Amino acid sequence: MTELLYQKDSYLKEFSAVVTNVDRENRALQLDKTAFFPGGGGQLHDTGVMVSGETVYTFKRARKNGDEVWHLLAEDATPLPEAGTAVLGKLDWDRRYQLMRTHTAMHILCGVVFRDYGAQVTGGDMEPLKGRMDFEFETMTKDLVEVIEKAVNVEVNNAREVHVKILPREEAFQIPDLIRTKINLLPPEIAEIRTVELVGLDLQADGGTHVANTREVGPMHIVNYKSKGKINKRIYVELEE
Repeated sequence: MTELLYQKDSYLKEFSAVVTNVDRENRALQLDKTAFFPGGGGQLHDTGVMVSGETVYTFKRARKNGDEVWHLLAEDATPLPEAGTAVLGKLDWDRRYQLMRTHTAMHILCGVVFRDYGAQVTGGDMEPLKGRMDFEFETMTKDLVEVIEKAVNVEVNNAREVHVKILPREEAFQIPDLIRTKINLLPPEIAEIRTVELVGLDLQADGGTHVANTREVGPMHIVNYKSKGKINKRIYVELEE
């Protein structure tokens, strides 16, 4: 079982770990702990490097497989470390922090739309400093989009703290409206649920990385919107550098 450091501290830029298993065919390492986010929930995976002694490996991405996380390294002639080797993981922090800001921005948008219009999320995706989210809206107009943009930026400036908790499944599901997506994507075998709360605005189940305060997101710009179906409307958001 890999300890998921990113679930409790999104601000780790590097971490020490021990190799517990090696897949030489796929150039992948399993570690006892990791701060590399493997991707999921619309958020992209982390990139960076992994250091073992004097050797620096280019880290491609992590992949989660049940309770285990495998770390895929770039293909080159450098031999992989053995199980039991100490390694140092270093994140591409600029990319990660941009994704943290973007993910929190998506929660601000989700919280405002749910609070003001009761619309559920039907889909979403993001990359550094930009993202899109689909909602159950029958109609969407330029005027409505302008109102939403003003509202989300009010919440950025409200400097709401972002709190993360890991709760037993039964306790978590006592929280009203914990699942904001149209379909509950949490498998029944998951015993603990990680929640992310933008205090006073939004509280939902989420496994990604976030900033500690909404003011870190910076100005949010709704740059486009589209109809993706009778009751499915897409909003595109971009952040400033």
